[in-house]
Amino acid sequence: MPEPPQPPQPQQVQIKADEKELLGQYSNLAVVHHNAEEFTLNFIYLFPTVPQGKLVASLILSPTHAKRLLRALQENVARYEAQFGPLPEGPGPATGPTVGFVQ
Repeated sequence: MPEPPQPPQPQQVQIKADEKELLGQYSNLAVVHHNAEEFTLNFIYLFPTVPQGKLVASLILSPTHAKRLLRALQENVARYEAQFGPLPEGPGPATGPTVGFVQ
């Protein structure tokens, strides 16, 4: 009698990254745009002393991937708050900064 087929084993994905990517980038502002096909997340560092900033990363996601990212962030914030206590949201700015891109 033949043995039943084995379920496929998960493969480990090897990801290449240089030191710069491994260090990460700090962002204190995220600007999100979307259309029917994609979400764009622009991560910006606003300088504290001048009304200027720098785009540090821009990510383009499919809508389904954006939803999975949202769920992952919600789950991780919940775990963080369970371990360290609630995160205060703070009042934030009365109106968001007007952001324009220059080259």
